Amino acid sequence: MTIVTVFNQKGGVGKTTTALNLAAALARRGFKPYGIDLDPQSHLSSIVGVAADSSENSVFSVFQRSRPLRELVRESASGINLIPSHAALSKVDTLYGKGYNIVNRLNISLQTANFGAPVVIDCSPLIGVLSLNAIFACDCIIVPISADYLSFNGAIHIERTLKALEVVLKRRIKRRYLLTRFNNRRRMAVDILHMAEERFGDEVCRTCIAENVSLAESPALHKTVFEHRPDSRGAQDYDALLEELLRDGFIAGSAE
Repeated sequence: MTIVTVFNQKGGVGKTTTALNLAAALARRGFKPYGIDLDPQSHLSSIVGVAADSSENSVFSVFQRSRPLRELVRESASGINLIPSHAALSKVDTLYGKGYNIVNRLNISLQTANFGAPVVIDCSPLIGVLSLNAIFACDCIIVPISADYLSFNGAIHIERTLKALEVVLKRRIKRRYLLTRFNNRRRMAVDILHMAEERFGDEVCRTCIAENVSLAESPALHKTVFEHRPDSRGAQDYDALLEELLRDGFIAGSAE
């Protein structure tokens, strides 16, 4: 079971798009993945059609009363087994503070659940209790960088945060930096790619996610890009990304 967190402190970088379509690519290959929506905005839950009807039936209840994750899993048409979000998640920091027992809650819950399949966690674009839970729980992290300076700057902040957390975690979390909304005809996009390669080296994904209409359209249709346009450039890019991550051992395991 590989637990992958998708996170950047900058919003609008393709974070949910990446979590959604990476999980969908895993499902297409027979991995039977799980998704966890840790964003109070619940975009991932809404797109796959499994929005929680109450906070009790969302991941919020893991924090509220340590409800087992397996009780919260909802199957979706896309093949992703999703644990949905709820707006009540926005209160977690205020209600429960930032003590170790709280920021490690999801990690303990995942170890107890032992899903035996890849897990993809979508985070809110803030460093707080929720994102720390995702970082503490994961084996590896994907940092999407849309091809602009502010997004790249957000990735630098993530790098510093992860470095600071190594003392607490007693390990270095594997990471990959993924260029999204990439257009190689735009000078800025190429410059950001070169800046990322200079800063992060081999941890920059060789696959870039191109700017693509199908990727922009599919959330409004409550579909993954593979359901909407499996022949599109967006679908090809996310399939290529998964192939790269499997080949490099970033995501471990085999399809059933």
